[in-house]
Amino acid sequence: MALRKFHLFGLRFKLLLLSGFLFSIPWLGYEYVWEMEKYLRAGQERTLLGTVRAVATALHERPKLFDAQASYLSVEKGRDLYAYPIVDPIRLDGDLSDWRQQQHALHYGQDHLISQRDGNTPVSLSFNHLIGKYRQHLYAYFEVSDDHVVYRSANSLSVDNNDYLQIAFTTPAGDFRRYLIATAKPGWLTPYEMNVQDSLSNQPLRPENRIQGAWRETPQGYNIELRIPLELLGSKLSFAVTDVDSPGGQALATIGTSNVWEEDKLGTVLVPSPEIELILKGLGHTNSRIWVVDQHQRVLAKSGDIKNSDGIWSRPATTTNENWWEQVARRWLHPLYYKFLTRPPSDFIDELYDVANLQGSHIEQALRGQAGSSWRLTPDNKAVVLAAAYPIYIDDKVMGAVIAEETTNGIRSLRNLALEKLFTLMLAVMLLGTLALFLLASRISSRIRRLRDQADAAIDEQGRIRSQLKASKVQDEIGDLSRTVSDMVQRLGQYHHYLESMSSRLSHELRTPVAVVRSSLETLQMEEEKLTDSVYMQRAQEGLNRLSAILTNMSEATRLEQSLQSADRQEYQLDQVLEGCVQGYQLAYPDTALVLKLEDRQLKVNGAPELFAQLLDKLVANAVEFATQGTPVEVVLKRHGRKAVLEISNQGPLLPAQMQGRLFDSMVSVRPPNQAGKLPHLGLGLHIARLISDFHNGQINLHNLADNTGVIVRLTLPLV
Repeated sequence: MALRKFHLFGLRFKLLLLSGFLFSIPWLGYEYVWEMEKYLRAGQERTLLGTVRAVATALHERPKLFDAQASYLSVEKGRDLYAYPIVDPIRLDGDLSDWRQQQHALHYGQDHLISQRDGNTPVSLSFNHLIGKYRQHLYAYFEVSDDHVVYRSANSLSVDNNDYLQIAFTTPAGDFRRYLIATAKPGWLTPYEMNVQDSLSNQPLRPENRIQGAWRETPQGYNIELRIPLELLGSKLSFAVTDVDSPGGQALATIGTSNVWEEDKLGTVLVPSPEIELILKGLGHTNSRIWVVDQHQRVLAKSGDIKNSDGIWSRPATTTNENWWEQVARRWLHPLYYKFLTRPPSDFIDELYDVANLQGSHIEQALRGQAGSSWRLTPDNKAVVLAAAYPIYIDDKVMGAVIAEETTNGIRSLRNLALEKLFTLMLAVMLLGTLALFLLASRISSRIRRLRDQADAAIDEQGRIRSQLKASKVQDEIGDLSRTVSDMVQRLGQYHHYLESMSSRLSHELRTPVAVVRSSLETLQMEEEKLTDSVYMQRAQEGLNRLSAILTNMSEATRLEQSLQSADRQEYQLDQVLEGCVQGYQLAYPDTALVLKLEDRQLKVNGAPELFAQLLDKLVANAVEFATQGTPVEVVLKRHGRKAVLEISNQGPLLPAQMQGRLFDSMVSVRPPNQAGKLPHLGLGLHIARLISDFHNGQINLHNLADNTGVIVRLTLPLV
C-alpha cells in the first residue's frame, strides 16, 4: 500500500493563493474612489466660486449698504467697535450671565487712558466692554474694576463729581451727541444729554429716556448694561468711564474706547447690516455659510452654518425600506468598513462661527479685485473647510467681498458611500469567486485522489495486479488520464499474468525433455555397464538431478499460489502447531540447537494449519542454514495486543542493506554461488513464506538483530 501524503501546497491551496490576487481589485477601486474625490474637491471649489460670484452680483452697485464704512481708511482694535449678533434677549439688570459672547469682550486699562489728573499716580480703573445687536437695539455692557465706587449725591446738581459713564456718537443725520450716565444708587439709569458746545463744563441739557440701562455694584466695582436704539446711531461711537475716588471730588482718570469730546476723534461702530442679511436669505444659499465683509474685512452679514450643511455634495437621505442585504451590510459590514474609513465629523471646532473680522489670503485677494479660494483645517484637525471669496464693486471700486465656506463632509460622505458599495460588491464577488474556485479545486483534487486511490488499490506491495481501474467517462484532461492509467493497468495485468504463468509452463514443457534425457541415460547405463562409473556420466546425472530440483521448486511455488485461492480456512491454536513442528525440527536438525519460548498460549488464529507448518519449514530451514555452527536458533511466540508475534532468530552473517526489502520477492537469494554437489536455490522459500503470511492476513519482515550478531524474522498474525 503506497503512503498517502497530505500536500500542504495542493491544488486547492494554489487556487486559493491565485484567487488572493483578485482581492487587488477592491484596492484598485479604493484608489479610484480616492482619485475621484480629488476631482470632486476641484468641482466643489469651482461651484463655490460660482456661488460667491452670484451673491456678489446681487450686491453690486448698492452704495447704501456700505455707506457706514466708506470714509475710513483704517480700523483699530478697541477704538473701532463691532456689534456681535445677539441670539437671546438681554435683561437690563447688571447681571452679565445672559451674555453668551463674553469671550469677545475687550479689556481697557492703562493703555486706553483719555485723560488723567496726575500722570505719576497709577491708575486703578479698568473695565471689560462688549457691544451686540439684538433686533433694533444696540446693547453694551461695562464690567468696571474700581477700588472706590462713588455715587452721585442725591441733592447735587452736578453730574460729574462721582463715577460716571460717557457716551458719544453721531446720528444718522451727522449730528454729534454726547451723554453722561451717573447714578445715586444701583438700579435703573437715565442718561443726560450734554452740551457739546462746551465739552469741559459737563453741563446737562435734558434726560434721554430712549437710552436705557442698569447699574449693579460688584465686589470688584460695578457693572453697567445699556440699550440704545439703532435709529439714534450713525457710524461713530465712543464710550468712556471716569473714576472719582471721593464724594464731590474731581476726576482722577478717564479710560475709554476713544476720545468722547471731539467728533473727529470718535471711534467707529459696525453693526451687521439687516439689509444684506435679508438679501442673503432671499438668495436661498442654505448649503453654504455666506459672509459679507467690508474693505476692512469686518463682517457685515452672515448666513448659514457649516456644521449643519454639507454643501451640494451631501449624501442622499437613506430610505427606510431596506432589503435584507442592505440591513446585513449596515449592521455587520459597515462597522467593519469604518475601522479604516472615517465618518465626516459634526462636532468639529468652528473658530469662525461668530468672529467680527475675517482673515485669509482668499479675502485679501478678493479685496484686491480677484476671486480667490483656500483650504484650511479646523483647529481640532477633524474637518477640512473650503472658502471662496469674490469682490463687491460699486462704481468700479471694491467695497467689500462675499465669502462662502463649505466643509468637505459632503464629499467624504459620498466617498464613503461609494466605498461602502464598492467593498460590499467586491466582497460578494470575491467570496463567490473564491468559493467557486475552492469548489472547483476540491472537485479536481477529489477526482485526482480517487484516481490515486484506485491505482493504489489496483497494485499490492509486491507489484501484483489486484483489481482493474474503472475508467472515467468525463471528457477532460483528468478523464483522459484516468482512461490512460486504466488501460496501462490492464496491459500490466496481462503481462504480469504472463510472467506468473511462465514458471508453470516452463516446468511443464521442460519435464518432457528431462524425462527423455533421464531415460536415455538409464538405457545407456544398462547397455554399457562400463559407463556407469564414468565421470561424464556422473556429471550428466548430477546436472539432471539439479534440473529436476529446479523444476520441482518452480512447480511448488506455482501450485501453492493456486492452492491458496481455494484453500479452506479454520481456526486453530497457533502455539500447538508451533510446538509440534519444533519437536520435528529438533529431530531433523540434530546438529543445531532449537530453542522454543512460548511466552503466551491459547493464541487462536484463522487460516490453514498445514500452510502455517509449511511456512515454519521454510523459515526454520533458512535460519538453520545461515546459523553459525554451535549457536542456537531461537523460536519465540508472544502476544502483542490483538496480534500474535512469532520471532525466529539466528546468529550468523548479516543481511545486505540493499537487499533487505527484496528478499521476499520471487527468484531472489543472497546465498553464495552453488558449490558442486549442492542443490540450487532460487529464492522461492521466503517468497512462499510471504504468500502464506498474506493468506493469514499477517505481515512478515526480515532484518538484522539490534546488536548486529545475526538475523531475525518477525511474523505478525491477527488473533481471532
